[in-house]
Parts: sequence; C-alpha cells; structure tokens
Amino acid sequence: METRVPAALDVLADQPRVQAFLASALEGGVAHAYLFTGAPGTGKHDAALALAQGIVCPNGGDGTCDECRRVARHTHSDVHFLEPLGVSGYRVEQVRELIDDTMRAPVRANAKVYVVDRADTLRDSSANALLKTIEEPPAGVVFILIAPSAESVLPTIVSRCQVVPFRALAPEVSARAVIRATGAEPWQARLALAIARTPRAAVDFLNSASRRDVRRRTVSTFTGIFDFDSWDVLLAAKDLAEAARIPLEDVREAQKEQTERASEFLSAGALRSMEDANKRALTARERMGMMEILAAGESVLRDLLILCSRIDEKIVNEDVSDGIARLAARTCTENVLRALELCGDAARKLDANVSPQLVLEDWLLSIKEALACPR
Repeated sequence: METRVPAALDVLADQPRVQAFLASALEGGVAHAYLFTGAPGTGKHDAALALAQGIVCPNGGDGTCDECRRVARHTHSDVHFLEPLGVSGYRVEQVRELIDDTMRAPVRANAKVYVVDRADTLRDSSANALLKTIEEPPAGVVFILIAPSAESVLPTIVSRCQVVPFRALAPEVSARAVIRATGAEPWQARLALAIARTPRAAVDFLNSASRRDVRRRTVSTFTGIFDFDSWDVLLAAKDLAEAARIPLEDVREAQKEQTERASEFLSAGALRSMEDANKRALTARERMGMMEILAAGESVLRDLLILCSRIDEKIVNEDVSDGIARLAARTCTENVLRALELCGDAARKLDANVSPQLVLEDWLLSIKEALACPR
C-alpha cells in the first residue's frame, strides 16, 4: 500500500527521498529525535516545519488548519524553535530551560516538538545536558536537530538521532521551488535567491512588500550613484537604514501574539526569558535586513560585471536593465571587481557590531569612488 503524503510535506517536492521518509514516519510513528543535515537552501527548515505540522495537526499535516498555521507562524504553544544564544553556541542554562520545558504537558496538541537549529554548536556541557533527554525524552516529545552535516555534530548526539540527509539543489531547481511557491516570474525568483540566498528565505522575501521596497531603493541608489554628491550618498544611507527597520514591525506583531498566548500558561520567569529571546531575534532580523541591502547592491555589481565583461549570461535585475546598462557604460571590469570586494568588507563590519548606518555610509561612498576610478 502506497504511503499517503500529507499536504504539509508538499514543500519537499524537490527532496523526494526526504518527503517519502517523513511521510512514512508520520504514518507509522515518528521517532523521538531526528537530525536534518545539508547545505543552506536544501529545505531543512521547511522540512522541520512540515514534520512539526504533521505531528501536532489533528489531520496529520493538512497544512491549512489552525494548528498548522500556528506552526508556520512560529506561534504554536507546543512547537518550540531554538537557536544558540551564546557567541560560540548554546548556553548550558538555555539547554536546561529546554529540558525543564519538556517535562510540562502539551497545551494544545498531543505532543511537543523542539526544533534545535545549528545543532553543530551544541558543545561540551550544553551537549551533555541534552544527551540524556534526547536519548530518553518524555512521552510525546520529538526533537528535530538541524546542522550542516553529521560530522559537525558531536557523535554522542548523532548516535541518538535518525539522520536525514538533504541533497544540494541546483540553482534552477531552487528557482522552480520559489516559482512554485509564489507564482513569481523566473527573473523574480532568481533575484530573490540572489538576495535571500535560500528558497525558503526567497519566498519570504517575495511575500514581503516592505523588503522588496528596500531592495528597490538600494538598486535605485546604485543605478544613480554617479549623479550623487557625498551628501546625497549619506542621505541615501540614512534612508536605507530606516527602510530596513520597517519589516521588523511584522516580526514584532508575531512576537506580541506569541507572548500573549504564552502568558496564559508560562511562569513570569519563563516569560522574561521569552522576551529576552524576542529582543535577540529582533536584533538578528535587523542585521538580516542590512545584509539584504548589501546583497541587493552586490547583485547590481554582479550584473555590471556581466555587462562590462560581455559575459553571455542573463542579469538578475532585469526590471532595471536600462539603468544598469547606463552605469556599465561609465565604469569597467576592474572597477566593478574592486567594488565587489567592498561588499565583503561591509559584511565583516556588521559582524563586528559597527553601527549599521555608518557601515552603509562608508560602503556607498566607497562603492561610488571605486566605480568612478580611472579606467
């Protein structure tokens, strides 16, 4: 008898082996712990969401009920998403809070799911604290760990999980996945992937009018950069920094809803921990917004490189092809290569916690100077 594939697993159409494996697990009984491994963009996080939906959904993962929608929005009280809070990985106290939470009964569903991202950063004492719980979790508790590879995770943790490898996707496969999920044009899918990097993030990008507007402003700044004086560039950097903060309102609303629902069953201490985690998430999201600005600028520079070097390849920013062509006519390959190096420099400054606006100011001024250098 053929295994039924729940609608929630449709997102894994490009990973048929994983899709079939998880469908079989949902039908025959899920294990207590899984380790999803693979490169970024292979669908590991989509699979974690889909499996969680299948576990808590009364219909086996239909993808449309209230339970499934809550999981997709990260607001389901019995599905927890974790990422390391420490600079070098998970903190021991963070893992201990997780373990304590596993002892509490589910609030809405018949099971609880813990999605542990970047499991490769579980080290030493934090890993040891989690080992026993992963090996013998309370009834109805399922762990889904996510990591780049099984080799990057401590062997003692790997041995307690069912390892599910995800194969790398070709660029055209990733683009098809984005098109299938959004109905976007092929060039829009390629653009979203260039900025957001992974299919899941690209879909989120295309579904966000505010994030697409930030990209539009960034590209407009680049295509007109030769017409800007230094003051204009500084104003553009300020405008971009402010625009990047607008999408954070969506995150704040989701966090507010999650906190309001959690206040019904969490202690004051647990709520404070959730609020602290939410603040860190906002900081991470702001950084992601800045990185998307850098990626949008880099996509323009790569298009410039295609035109200046006369490479037989489609540009990504097809909607502003005329502006990019005019910019290409005023620079050269060597200048563009120099400007591309500045994108990496700006990203490293953001990682070093330099003020985002200062990073953008320095980046745009340096880009203008690099592109205008004598041929």
